Amino acid sequence: MYLKKHKRKKNGKINSYYSIAEKRKVSRGRYVEKMVLYLGEISDSQKKSWQRSIEIINEDNKPVRKSLFAFDQDNHTHHDIDTIPVKLSKMKLNNPRTFGDCWLGCEIWDMLGLDTFWSERIDTAKSPVDYSKVVKLLTVNRLIKPGAEFYVHRHWFTQTAMDVLLGCEFDVAEKNRLYRCLDRILPYKEELCSYLKDTWQMMFNLEYDILLYDITSTYFEGLCKSNPKAKFGHSKDRRGDCRQILIALVVTPEGFPINYEILAGNTSERTTLKPLLNKIESKYGKAGRLWLMDRGIPTEAVLEYMRDNGIDYLVGTPRKLLDEFQEELSVKSWFDVNGIVRIKHIAKDDECYILARSKERMAKERAMRKRKLRNYLEGLEKLKKCRSRDVFMQRLGKLLTSAV
Repeated sequence: MYLKKHKRKKNGKINSYYSIAEKRKVSRGRYVEKMVLYLGEISDSQKKSWQRSIEIINEDNKPVRKSLFAFDQDNHTHHDIDTIPVKLSKMKLNNPRTFGDCWLGCEIWDMLGLDTFWSERIDTAKSPVDYSKVVKLLTVNRLIKPGAEFYVHRHWFTQTAMDVLLGCEFDVAEKNRLYRCLDRILPYKEELCSYLKDTWQMMFNLEYDILLYDITSTYFEGLCKSNPKAKFGHSKDRRGDCRQILIALVVTPEGFPINYEILAGNTSERTTLKPLLNKIESKYGKAGRLWLMDRGIPTEAVLEYMRDNGIDYLVGTPRKLLDEFQEELSVKSWFDVNGIVRIKHIAKDDECYILARSKERMAKERAMRKRKLRNYLEGLEKLKKCRSRDVFMQRLGKLLTSAV
């Protein structure tokens, strides 16, 4: 590459412009000149800077710095420049680490002011590491790529730029320190929930008039003898051979969690709502709040309790209730809500029953039925190829079971 000078005469004055050009060899020994970068008018100092910035590889495959004007016949090497020769064909990428997602997680943490929150509560005087950084490390890991503490210690920390973002060494990810971290912050659970609720309300102007409540479960493949809440129970994950715990969560419609509870694995979902209702009401009050739940969570006794205490709720009902209101619903007309959802509603015994019909839900259920029918027909075709009666009966029983 070289600097090329262009002259242009305008209004009786000759102006000089510069560009970076290179010559490429094409067929039959011919060379083609190509403009790499147009610089326009540049000063003498800028011209010298560009002269020193262009590197030429000579015939011996060595980098040489030269004055590279095409019109300059005296190409002299500049030896007074600090340069590092780089051979691109020998470059290798070693120990790549992720940065962007970790940086974003740390930014969210800082926006919420959690460094200040934890530094005021966790005593780190006797610890060589600030435990607020340990909590930050685990939180960012759960946000990006959830894994066990040992996974964070052994793999994840060294594959990310968390040491740079936290400003600390590997000792922040020492495995025993990670194991002890949750035990140290557990006593501040209620304070953290209240702090986050107030922070989110200030940052996003959230309203807590609608709350969603649900329960999920997670299981352990180990024995968990030292965990008093790990019990055998009804497994939604179809792992009845494993002990489990239940996680009850209350969130806003935007997805911001308000509170949570860890329950024993053999706890009935129907018994979990009332204690959490009392807890939320004692902390945030109950005026103007609507609870949304699955139909399997509240019992009729809990619903009666909510009605007596003026707590509004919206809960799914068994489909058999459609039979009770069939006549009344048949004479009602559909009310369009937003072009996608249509409803019919009936008031009875101080309660309002709503029958909803959604185009998206309709398409989903049709797709589910079509997939089931397709699998059933494919299974029937496979039965034609059975040559053994025992195999035929076995496959038929499996097919009938899956079709139910």
